[in-house]
Amino acid sequence: MATNIVYLRMKKKITVVPLAKIVLKDVALLTTNVPEKEEIENIQLYHLKKEDNEYVVIDSFIIIKYLNQLFKDVEFQLIGLTETIIQVKEKNKKRSILFICLVWLILFIGTAMTIMNFHYDVSMQEVQQKLHYILTGERTHSPLWIQIPYSLGLGIGMILFLNHWFKTKINEEPSPLEVEIYNYQKKIDDYISYYENDLNDEHKHI
Repeated sequence: MATNIVYLRMKKKITVVPLAKIVLKDVALLTTNVPEKEEIENIQLYHLKKEDNEYVVIDSFIIIKYLNQLFKDVEFQLIGLTETIIQVKEKNKKRSILFICLVWLILFIGTAMTIMNFHYDVSMQEVQQKLHYILTGERTHSPLWIQIPYSLGLGIGMILFLNHWFKTKINEEPSPLEVEIYNYQKKIDDYISYYENDLNDEHKHI
């Protein structure tokens, strides 16, 4: 029976460049006092190929099976996740200012059209005119003292809702948008883990 124990905790997801060599410490965290720790951490598990898809999944069962073959006197115990998703991605290229401005302009126009169409549907201008008449007893086509603070409030409300001012977060609480993005990414990862486990075939392993 093995007297030395190595605890493994698989990472949920990592991103690497094409044709990268994957070693154990890339996909798992190790804790142990065995002298072979550094050697174990740097064991190559897989070498990405040109034919590999954008996602590759490494299963902990195959890793432990391989490690048991190499280290007979060491016991490997898994803690937490059972697999790691490897995303193959080219290095990020610097976005051009022109591209950023174009995207910003499209989003700005789309958002403005959405807000204006909503206000038209609910007859917002008529509501503000009636509110002005109730408060002042006078009729006017453009009650600016209501419309201007209302417009500023829309912008401030969106900043508070998204919890961001450019790259700065207002507080540590995640915004509803960040929560939705997280849930969306989690569903994608679950789908990939279920359908794209390319390393489950024995001939593709180590």
